[in-house]
Amino acid sequence: MLLMPIRLALTVVLILIAPYAVWAEVQDETALDVQVREISKTLRCTVCQTENIWESGAPLAQQMRDVVRERLKLGHSREDIQEYFLSRYGDYIMMKPPRKGVNWLIWVAPFLLLFGGGILLYKEVIGWVRRTPAPPTEPLPPLDDQARQRLERELEP
Repeated sequence: MLLMPIRLALTVVLILIAPYAVWAEVQDETALDVQVREISKTLRCTVCQTENIWESGAPLAQQMRDVVRERLKLGHSREDIQEYFLSRYGDYIMMKPPRKGVNWLIWVAPFLLLFGGGILLYKEVIGWVRRTPAPPTEPLPPLDDQARQRLERELEP
């Protein structure tokens, strides 16, 4: 009895999925498509700002990919295409900004901040250690009867 619904569900799934395999196409990439993809992965989408133009779905990214494709068809090199976009958008268009001028700050600042934070943390921990009171060197005096009775009262259930 339990197998009947499982078979029915499996049959329905196969009937719904199987026709899609007929319309599936194999996408052949040409050398031009590979070059467009590789160059597009190095350029930042100015709309999305965190994605490259290959992964972005923005219309501007599609237009930029078309420009890359057209320039490759015209025989431009990877460097020529990147220079074209650099001249239009500046260093920001590159997913990895060039390591020159002020851009060095982008590459070095995280490490400097991490190093500085480590030094501050070290100094703070050393300060905590120095401020903790040392354990007493001589034993504490024994409790008097009044303090002992008070403790016994407080510890009773």
